[in-house]
Amino acid sequence: MGKSSSKASAGSRTAKAIAAQTPTRRRPSAVLVGTAVAIIAIIAVVTGVIVASQSSKPSTAAGNAVPAHAAGMGQGYVDTSSATLVAGAPTVDIYEDFQCPVCGEFESLVGATVRQLADAGKIKLVYHFKTIIDGNYGTSFSLSAANAALCAADAGKFEDYHSVVYANQPSQEGAGWTDAQLEGFAQQAGITGTALTTWTGCFTSGRYDNYVRSTEKASSEKGINSTPTIYINGTEAQLQTVGTPDAFTKAVEAATS
Repeated sequence: MGKSSSKASAGSRTAKAIAAQTPTRRRPSAVLVGTAVAIIAIIAVVTGVIVASQSSKPSTAAGNAVPAHAAGMGQGYVDTSSATLVAGAPTVDIYEDFQCPVCGEFESLVGATVRQLADAGKIKLVYHFKTIIDGNYGTSFSLSAANAALCAADAGKFEDYHSVVYANQPSQEGAGWTDAQLEGFAQQAGITGTALTTWTGCFTSGRYDNYVRSTEKASSEKGINSTPTIYINGTEAQLQTVGTPDAFTKAVEAATS
C-alpha cells in the first residue's frame, strides 16, 4: 500500500510537470478570424475580376489572331473596309487558294479591275481563303501564303502582296513557295523598315494560321470546295461570265441596286 501510494504521488507530480511544460493553445480571437475571412474574400473577388477581364479579351496569341477587317473566325476578310461604298454597291465574295492555277489566271486577267472597282467603292470586296491544294498534296503552302498576305494587310499592303504572290505562282501545282520567297514578296510589296520587322514576326509566328483554317472550314461547310468561286450579292457567278474585265464590270453593274 505504501509503495502504491508513493507511485501514485510520483505520477501525479510528473503529470503536473508535463502540464507545466506544455504551452497552452489559445483559441484565435473572433476579430482575427473575421479579418482573415475578409482578406480571403477580397482576394477571391479581385482574382475573379482579373480572370473575367482576361477571358473577355480576344485571343491574340500566335496563330489565333483575327485580321482587323474580318468580323471573326470563319468570316471573310473585307478588303474594302476603308473605302466609302457608293449607294447600292454589291458585295463580291471571292473564295481563292493562292496555289490554284485558275485563281492565278483570274487574278492576271481581272484582278486589276476588281481592285479598281473596290477602290472606287463600287463593290464591297471580301476574300475567303481556301487551302484545298494543301489538302491534295499534304503541304501548307496555301496556308503560309494566306497568313503572309494577312500579315501584309497589317502593314496596309494586302493588295500589293496579294498581287506579288500570284505573279510568282509556281508553274507546277502544289510546288508552293519557300519561306524565304514569301519573305522576299513582302519587300517586293513595299514593306520596309520596322514594318518589315513586324511583318516577319507575324509571318514566322503564323499569327493568322488558325483564322485561315477557319475560313477553309466555314466555306467547306457551305459546300464551296473549288476555286475560284465568286459570289455577287450572294449569287454565284459562273467564271465564264465574269472572267474578263468587261464581263466582270457588267456583272457588278447589273447587281448594283
